[in-house]
Amino acid sequence: MTININKCTFEDIGLLQEISIETFNETFKNQNSPENMKAYLNRAFNLKQLEKELSNISSDFYFIYSNEEVAGYLKVNTNDAQSEIMDNDSLEIERIYIRNKFHKQGLGKYLINKAIEIAIERNKEKIWLGVWEKNESAITFYKKMEFVQTEAHSFYMGDEEQIDFIMTKTL
Repeated sequence: MTININKCTFEDIGLLQEISIETFNETFKNQNSPENMKAYLNRAFNLKQLEKELSNISSDFYFIYSNEEVAGYLKVNTNDAQSEIMDNDSLEIERIYIRNKFHKQGLGKYLINKAIEIAIERNKEKIWLGVWEKNESAITFYKKMEFVQTEAHSFYMGDEEQIDFIMTKTL
């Protein structure tokens, strides 16, 4: 298996949108109403929103490829692009998604390590992420990667308030 991680560009926006919708649906469709899923997907992954995020100099997207096929992606944020107010010593992993057919191949670990590499290059002292309190497999994975729960915040899936655990790893 050949693994590559490449930074996304504006030329990738259509594929980024496709993979974003696919992986978000695979992960959360069965636990949320169709109305709330549609509202979230339309807000978070419309082309205008993705263009805005790709244009932000404090955000970066990376595709992970397995044998030249896009298997998932990572989005990291620093500075004011972070979804929560954090100090300047932090890097946020806002999104880390692997397509279902690539699960259990260790690709999530590659993306976490890429985030750590970016954080170190940018002189950050910690990385953090938000994970839905009901996403037990992701929480277990992040704990294995030495993240600890430090707080929680609200996340809105359409009109439904959900709780995300904030998990942090000190570098």
